[in-house]
Amino acid sequence: MGDRIENSPYKFKMHTNETDIFLCRTDPLSGGDFKLLKKRIDEMYQVNLILDNLPAIRYPKKESYFLRWTGYPMGIKVQDAYYVFNHLKFTVLVHKYEEANVARVMGTGDGSELIPTVGSGGSELPGYMVVGFEVVPCSVMHDAQSVKKLKPYGKYPSPIKCDPTTVAMLVKENEPIVFTYEVTFEESDIKWPSRWDAYLKMEGSKVHWFSILNSLMVITFLAGIVLVIFLRTVRRDLTRYEELDKEAQAQMNEELSGWKLVVGDVFRAPANSGLLCVMVGDGVQILGMAVVTVMFAALGFMSPASRGTLIIGMLFFYMILGIAAGYVAVRLWRTIGCGDKKGWVSVSWKVACFFPGIAFLILTTLNFLLWGSHSTGAIPFSLFVGLIFMWFCISVPLTLVGELLWGKGTAY
Repeated sequence: MGDRIENSPYKFKMHTNETDIFLCRTDPLSGGDFKLLKKRIDEMYQVNLILDNLPAIRYPKKESYFLRWTGYPMGIKVQDAYYVFNHLKFTVLVHKYEEANVARVMGTGDGSELIPTVGSGGSELPGYMVVGFEVVPCSVMHDAQSVKKLKPYGKYPSPIKCDPTTVAMLVKENEPIVFTYEVTFEESDIKWPSRWDAYLKMEGSKVHWFSILNSLMVITFLAGIVLVIFLRTVRRDLTRYEELDKEAQAQMNEELSGWKLVVGDVFRAPANSGLLCVMVGDGVQILGMAVVTVMFAALGFMSPASRGTLIIGMLFFYMILGIAAGYVAVRLWRTIGCGDKKGWVSVSWKVACFFPGIAFLILTTLNFLLWGSHSTGAIPFSLFVGLIFMWFCISVPLTLVGELLWGKGTAY
């Protein structure tokens, strides 16, 4: 999900423009690293950077308008050659604030307590808020030998021209790669509450209305065919039954056929009725979680500024809707059993543990595989076990509450 943040080597000084900054020189690419880098470029891996909680956004020029994406590609393949983007041109949009209390503008979060107010401590320097973060990736051919003794964040020996329309840094085996960057600060009229508007109005992702309408037409056509066949079959059978006289009906009592057999099948308990109730209850819980999450996201309660709120919201709604899952499962169990209350406790436990149990087995297996390949996997695995335990302690009682809402009158 990209929720884990790592510190990057890039360093900015507030409202200080810098150009031709040398970042690092890699070791010569080994055969394995060379193949891995080409594979990542083929798979269109993206590099995502964050500054003051704002993702880096890219503005490539196309005709008379701009297309917007977050992040930038690691490299590009031209015919059979691979090129890497090794120079980044950053543009940081800042807005000068003149409020006496920064918290009143920014709220209590986003590091407002770390930014001094204007005039505090005798300083008359203006304060700035970051309201935009843009990046232009370039592929520049550097001389690896000229920077062999250069320290990080030093000045590159020669001026660097960043042209995003051309590529020059060819990826070669047993050859190092030099990374550089530049940063420019620009004052902007964008206010702090509006700094996420550029991300919410991205033009890069279009809704495929033609495909949606095409799918709806196909579904409508198929549904119409099924409905016509169903109505004709039922009408033919009903007409035949109405035309039969009493004597003919008496002769057919021994071998009923057609739609009259449905009368007995509707109220017959299905095989594995307990599993049916469990799956229906969990289905209602998952469907309700999806619907409620989408509604809250559409209403703007899950802002992209708060990273991870979507996953947290889904888990929260899933646990709360355990009440609905328990109610639906036990009610269906009672309906199939003609009001018999026996076995509803077993159904309740299965509803609470069925889907979480499957997720637990899958994720535990994946975590064990990751733990075996990475020594640092013990910490995520322990956190996952704690999350599953908390999930169990919350979802089981809520599921039992839902079942008690239906079974209270007869079970106790």
